[in-house]
Amino acid sequence: MERIGERHTGTAVALGRAPVVVDSVQPGRGTASTVSGGLIEQLRALEEMKSAITALQARVAVAFDLAQRQEQAEAGVPSSERGQGVGAQVALARRESPNRGSRLLGLAKALVIEMPHTLAALQSGQLNEWRATLLVKETACLSVEDRAAVDEELAPDTGTFAGKGDKAIVAAAKAAAYRRDPRSVAGRASRAATERTVSLRPAPDTMTYLTALLPVAQGVAVYAALTRAADSARSSGDGRNRGQAMADTLVERITGTPGGITGVNLDLVMTDRTLFQGDSEPARLKGYGIVPAEWGRELLGTGQTGQGHAAVPKTELTVWLRRLYTAPTTGELLAADSKARVFAGGLRRFIETRDDTCRTPYCDAPIRHIDHVVPWRSGGQTNLANGAGLCEACNHTKESPRWSTRAVHADVHTVEIRTPTGHTYQSKAPRLPGHQPSRT
Repeated sequence: MERIGERHTGTAVALGRAPVVVDSVQPGRGTASTVSGGLIEQLRALEEMKSAITALQARVAVAFDLAQRQEQAEAGVPSSERGQGVGAQVALARRESPNRGSRLLGLAKALVIEMPHTLAALQSGQLNEWRATLLVKETACLSVEDRAAVDEELAPDTGTFAGKGDKAIVAAAKAAAYRRDPRSVAGRASRAATERTVSLRPAPDTMTYLTALLPVAQGVAVYAALTRAADSARSSGDGRNRGQAMADTLVERITGTPGGITGVNLDLVMTDRTLFQGDSEPARLKGYGIVPAEWGRELLGTGQTGQGHAAVPKTELTVWLRRLYTAPTTGELLAADSKARVFAGGLRRFIETRDDTCRTPYCDAPIRHIDHVVPWRSGGQTNLANGAGLCEACNHTKESPRWSTRAVHADVHTVEIRTPTGHTYQSKAPRLPGHQPSRT
């Protein structure tokens, strides 16, 4: 098998399952400067290998897409539906989320089919995957012909971007794209306003990133308003720093309450020992993940968690407690008490609590659909064992031809996914707070 990077002493990596050999620093094996120089050479060689493997992954992904489309055509799948589920299979193989898998497949097709010079630069190590992605992104609005022309003009494999950072690469790609098709570039800017959105993702230490993608005028106006409010509060003797005051103002103006959580269902799951006995077992907050026990008790007791100042008054909260029953040995969620008599509503809350996020492997998206593991049309029952929480995209992918799922008997609720290639992937429901795995 052909090896990459053998010219670098001490490094040998084959495109298979061969290990990476890294020389360790040992006394008597040259001067310190020699050893350091060798380690830098290894780092460079490994980086070039990563780029080369990424380029190979792109070629393999495109070949897989073509093979799947051919199989679907032979199976009589309409042309408009061919290619469905390919990105999800790429994601599972690369242990990525389905959304990321679709983007990786799109990147691969752009590089292999439309941007051979950028692919060559990636294969030779002149570009890494991120910078190749930037070039693809900045030429996405162009026609196939114009994109190929920009790819040839920039020709990163000739050293055009040697020593250049991300901003320089993006600027050069934008300029080249505008010269080729200024109308498309301008239209892209106009369409960008339709993509305005707000997103939320977890941050360390029980924090979150609330991000708004806005047109520039609106974004600047919002930031200016928050800045003015913060500066006014600080000039009046408020002890918060500017960032804290801006964040608190944002919460209060959007929610209408200083604490920002009155009347919102947070679904905080904790053990009775944590809530009533001061136990240190962490809790789980729906849509976020694991949170410290003290944080959960503080939230339930005062409605505030580490605000760091006295300017925000305590909020009156209505707290509803719902008991959940788990198996003592496995942590499997077995039942929940509820006064609700609507079967679908109670069962939905139960499954959402059990699954927490989308049950597709590597997908952390919020649950949008409660789906039958075995479809109802195939005799699947509407019960706890045959239910699973999925995001919208994964639920649609599951309905693609030759995909199947089934429940597997295990210590916790387990779903097995089978893809059109026959590969299987298992998804286990996450353990609830309080479960201590046994060691055998």
